[in-house]
Amino acid sequence: MPGMSDIVRDSVVDFSRLQDWMISAKKNNDLETYEQMYKRYIELKVILTTAGVNLNELDRIKE
Repeated sequence: MPGMSDIVRDSVVDFSRLQDWMISAKKNNDLETYEQMYKRYIELKVILTTAGVNLNELDRIKE
């Protein structure tokens, strides 16, 4: 079973990758894909916030 530090680490990595993809989708006017990824973006924000991670530096989408 993964520990909290593993969950936080994996979530930070996923959050960063997802934001890269979201920025690319928005840039290419692929709003359908963007909206689908936005759901996961919110889930990851909840996980990281609950774990006490300050998202001020990590969040590049800011929605």
